[in-house]
Amino acid sequence: MEQLEVFEFDHPATQGFKLHRIAELGWKIPSKLHFIPIDFTKESLATALIRLSYYNPKLKSFFSWLGVTYFLIKDDVLATLQSIAEVAAKGSKVVFDYFDNEMFIPDKSSLIMQKTLEFLQNIGEPMITSFNPSTLAEDLARLGFCLQENLSPEDIERRYLQGCTDGYHATDIVYFACAVVE
Repeated sequence: MEQLEVFEFDHPATQGFKLHRIAELGWKIPSKLHFIPIDFTKESLATALIRLSYYNPKLKSFFSWLGVTYFLIKDDVLATLQSIAEVAAKGSKVVFDYFDNEMFIPDKSSLIMQKTLEFLQNIGEPMITSFNPSTLAEDLARLGFCLQENLSPEDIERRYLQGCTDGYHATDIVYFACAVVE
């Protein structure tokens, strides 16, 4: 862990809240943990990374991009993924979650998901983007990636949540994807 550089990219307002909360709790931020504010709709991840003196684009990187794709328009999601492919070394990986296109079809999504969509819409944070799991590999290939894994809700449940007693279950339309820069 002492050799890893960790970059936390998030919207400036969200990141400000996180940093304020960390300070309130009195937590020490490790020297190799870097908080970088970014608005994915206005700046490319590649541009943000290149301006950092401590990011080395020649080394393989791992990008964890969870809980974001469905809040951005599809063009911004694809542009961010493409910027990762442009700036990261071959063999670098990105893991992200996404919703199936059926998320927006009331008869196809669960009542919980329908209520979640309505709640988020009402607070001004609508979920707006989804992907077709059967064409994701092709979409990513056009951006410079090879889809390594595409876990369905059932796969997620089986791999990560089996035996959990907290009542949490994978939603019926969330997927986890792992793609490798070619």
